[in-house]
Amino acid sequence: MQLEIVSPESTLLTADVDSVIVPGTDGSFQMLDNHAPIVSTLISGKIKILGEIENSDNLSDLFSVVSPKEIHLTVSSGVVEMKENKVIILTD
Repeated sequence: MQLEIVSPESTLLTADVDSVIVPGTDGSFQMLDNHAPIVSTLISGKIKILGEIENSDNLSDLFSVVSPKEIHLTVSSGVVEMKENKVIILTD
């Protein structure tokens, strides 16, 4: 599935991923391929991105590389939308 993470200043990441785990207002939840459409607000926490991320060595300092197949991004708030195998995360 396609993932796009956008901040007010720039696009932080655009990548094909296997899974995204986000800190939703009502608890963390995971999105996989063919997930039902959803829109949710995010609270402070970590976005966990799983999959073969191309150029993971060239990510901004905002991302933590946990392993070759997992990276994290700490956020204070935001909004996530999943629709037609595309996840868009708007965060500060």
